[in-house]
Amino acid sequence: MMHEFRRAKRRKAPDTILVTDAMTERVIGRIGNVSETGMLLMASEPLVDDALYQLRFTLHDGGNGQVVDVGAHLLWMDRASAPAQAWAGFRFIAVSEAQSRRLRAWIEAPGSHYE
Repeated sequence: MMHEFRRAKRRKAPDTILVTDAMTERVIGRIGNVSETGMLLMASEPLVDDALYQLRFTLHDGGNGQVVDVGAHLLWMDRASAPAQAWAGFRFIAVSEAQSRRLRAWIEAPGSHYE
């Protein structure tokens, strides 16, 4: 039997969720999975290891799109098999209570798939 050691459930992105660096307004990649405490990003732009970012992405549930703004710390990066792309692990360090509730509701929505 396999045991999950992560503290927070990670929902797989059901479709493409683009992530924007709020400071530069550039799309830096797409979400692989997301939890209440962080996310896995497939980065398509260069990132600075151990840096702090202000990120923005839109979660779609039904017909509604909800913008989420988070402060995030880049914990690790690993090259992906595609050229000029990398996997990046972020820990959320600043999320408003309202956005945290939206994120939690999206993660727990019926029909979600988890990693």
